[in-house]
Amino acid sequence: MTMQRMSFLIVSLAAGLGCLAGNPIALTAAPVNYQVPQETAAFKPGPDLAVVQGNCTACHSSDYIKTQPPMQNKKEFWQAEVTKMIKVYGAPIDAADVDKIVSYLAATY
Repeated sequence: MTMQRMSFLIVSLAAGLGCLAGNPIALTAAPVNYQVPQETAAFKPGPDLAVVQGNCTACHSSDYIKTQPPMQNKKEFWQAEVTKMIKVYGAPIDAADVDKIVSYLAATY
């Protein structure tokens, strides 16, 4: 057993025993509240805008997408980014939407 795993186990057991003993250590943290900043960018009108908004804004703001670095081969860049979102991050993007998203982003950003 690794040291990290053993430490986690000890902390988990201590918290569990504390709760059982009437001392809810793990339940006393105050909730964190924060304001999300207003978006300053907006998606530009174009073909398949609704597809991009429906797929991309579940995780990203239009501000974030706009901050991506300019590329010489935009279509190749956006194809790699959309593929990464699907394969690495598990984005539930329908295969029929991939080319629409890539084309919109390459033409717009």
